[in-house]
Amino acid sequence: MIHTPHVDWFSISTILALLGASFVALLGAVLVPRAVRRMFGCAVAVLGFAGGLVTSVWLYVDSANGHRVIGDAFYRDRWTALGQIIVCGIGLVTALVAAEQIAHRTDDHIAEFFSLLLACAAGMAFFIGSANLMVMFLSLEWFSIALYVMCAIDYDVEGSLEAGLKYLVVGSFGSAALLFGSALVYGSTNRIGFAEIAHAGHAHDTLLVLGLAMVITGLGFKSSAAPFHQWTPDVYEGAPTPVTAFMSAATKVAAFMLAFRVLRTAFPQDAHLWTWALAGIAIASLAVGNFAALVQRNIKRMLAYSSISHAGFLLIAMSAASALGGRAMLYYLVPYSAMAFGSFAIVGARERELNAPVTLDNLAGFGWERPFLGVAMWFFMFGFAGLPLTGGFTGKFYVFAAAYRHGWAWLVVVGVLATLVSLWYYLAVVRAMYMRTSDELRVAVAGGSPPHEPLLHAAVAICMVVSVGSLFAVQPLIDLARHATSAIPF
Repeated sequence: MIHTPHVDWFSISTILALLGASFVALLGAVLVPRAVRRMFGCAVAVLGFAGGLVTSVWLYVDSANGHRVIGDAFYRDRWTALGQIIVCGIGLVTALVAAEQIAHRTDDHIAEFFSLLLACAAGMAFFIGSANLMVMFLSLEWFSIALYVMCAIDYDVEGSLEAGLKYLVVGSFGSAALLFGSALVYGSTNRIGFAEIAHAGHAHDTLLVLGLAMVITGLGFKSSAAPFHQWTPDVYEGAPTPVTAFMSAATKVAAFMLAFRVLRTAFPQDAHLWTWALAGIAIASLAVGNFAALVQRNIKRMLAYSSISHAGFLLIAMSAASALGGRAMLYYLVPYSAMAFGSFAIVGARERELNAPVTLDNLAGFGWERPFLGVAMWFFMFGFAGLPLTGGFTGKFYVFAAAYRHGWAWLVVVGVLATLVSLWYYLAVVRAMYMRTSDELRVAVAGGSPPHEPLLHAAVAICMVVSVGSLFAVQPLIDLARHATSAIPF
């Protein structure tokens, strides 16, 4: 007789809500008239993500005593629930922006786009809660395949197809590295569960260390950390801007939250190795991201290199390998996700009104032409730079505190120097918006006036509230991070 494990359906209720909405959106591609298909898909996606938010919050409240469920393959705890809350929030604002920003020439597949968006978020929610190597890899492929297709959804545009192909090829290398590393870890320990790997007693096994290195490499590709970042600028530039906005925020949340759990739960005995490895990758990410961003004129490429730089700051928190580092990483992800998504959404608005890629030149005068979006953009730029206007300031301070507590004051110095370098290109965006008029450069808005985009404005407003509000709601967010981090063994 075959014995199947008990399934705790409530523990995966967020995933089920997102998958159910994805199925309904896909049905809309067949059953709903083409004229209303876009709004139908958006409505289904918004309701799906709203349902995911409700179930994730419920799980956070109801999972004070975290444990593994479904054959010890999935974690039901506050770490998983908080990650799912952030992913669903990002998905919600993505649905709002995509309803207006995804090109109308793709209307034949717009319902499929929203279905893929929901399925991708469901894969990320499953990925964050992974409790063994097999679930980790399968869920990684789940959301990666959806991202590959979304990058190429605007198939009439050469850049979109190129972005999808590049992400597929380079992402496959990352997935292969992760799978090979997982195989080596299993070969060394004969275990696939994270907790069981730690208890296998093979701390100094060469095969295990090599497998650990491959796992870090695979996760480095997904988090766009240097030197595994080669795909990031081209894919971010070529993909439809709503997809880029979603990737820049949600993928980092999923990758970093899962990586921290894997390293702390499965490889605590090798912390003396992977902490130094992460510190080295952090320095490389800060150097590559900031210095490459200095010479960019295309705003999407500049923000892509900026995301590599911010991966470095998140890795500083991870390299501390402490509860304080975990809390710092969680707090940092909240304002960063809002600022990253909001900035790309604003770039998308400028792209649509100019019908051209956004550069520092044709961004001129944008702050005066679109006052709300201009103010939001400079808030996001100042937040990226760590200036005390958004939660980005507190996030960087928290990250540096974790590194200093770990005894790595030199890493704090590197982070501060990287922040100073970043001021140049972040303030260049603000200068272009406000200190150079569009008349000076003869920039003409396509159609004569900016398009009416209430959903995009609502999404940007939500991002601005989160990024600025996180500066004033520091203690509640720290408490949330503390409760979530208690699920990770230290």
